[in-house]
Amino acid sequence: MNFRRTVNSTLRRTTGMELRRVSKQGDPPVQQKAARPKPADFRPTENPELDRLLRQPVFIMSPVRSGSTLLRVLLDGHSQLHAPHELHMRRLTVGYQTTLAKRSMEVLGLDTSDLEHLLWDRVMHREVVKSGKQFIVDKTPSNAFVWKRIAACWPDARYIFLLRHPASIARSWHESDPEKRPLDVATEDALRYMKAVERARGGLSGHTVRYEQLTADPEATIKGICSFLGLEWEPDLLEYGKRPSKDLQRGLGDWREKIRSGSVQPGRELPDPSEIPRNLREICAAWGYDGDRAGARTE
Repeated sequence: MNFRRTVNSTLRRTTGMELRRVSKQGDPPVQQKAARPKPADFRPTENPELDRLLRQPVFIMSPVRSGSTLLRVLLDGHSQLHAPHELHMRRLTVGYQTTLAKRSMEVLGLDTSDLEHLLWDRVMHREVVKSGKQFIVDKTPSNAFVWKRIAACWPDARYIFLLRHPASIARSWHESDPEKRPLDVATEDALRYMKAVERARGGLSGHTVRYEQLTADPEATIKGICSFLGLEWEPDLLEYGKRPSKDLQRGLGDWREKIRSGSVQPGRELPDPSEIPRNLREICAAWGYDGDRAGARTE
């Protein structure tokens, strides 16, 4: 132990103070860069019947600006489906105020991710019970980045993949905030979501829906979803504009002007192939949007 440490050790014991070197005048203060939180390790629950209250939750895996809000409000009209606003469950975390608390949980066989899964499940279960319906639908776009964890948390979850022409997604993401997101920035940012959705499609089984099909033939599209979920078709599903709940209208954005008598209206025309940015061509091909403007290939 050097002299300074010895002196400081004595001072702390006797006075509660210590000596510190003063920085030279004019030296800028050292800025500590905040470290990014490390993604939590997680594991599937060993006993879903014990650890999960929620049964067969439905997750809409979609990029931003892909029509997920429209799909949400349509599905929320079903008597058995509760589709609230985006829940962002992955941002709810659990921490320990003492080491003893952490050790106590470990004795119970619960690590941090297990506790977070219990929290997520409880919040979502509370929401669906409060609604009086049977199943919950979550359409938070960022869920695509944690699809593996969602699958580990709810082994019985069901998935709807909502796709839209990648160039249309990028354009809409730009138009939602042109100053914050110039077109090139919006395109790169939206592409992150598209790639995450594509990874989820490769790792999960589910039902694929296209925004263009949803707006062109909403009845057939929603009937397909109902069939996938094992639910009866209900005609009132398409009349979302007539529902009294203000929450249904939250986040509709440019769809507000397209609601006529509470019915779904067609979306914008597909972009010309020559208008597709180079960095979107690969995902366009993967999603079947590499043809002409007539539309995408069917699944």
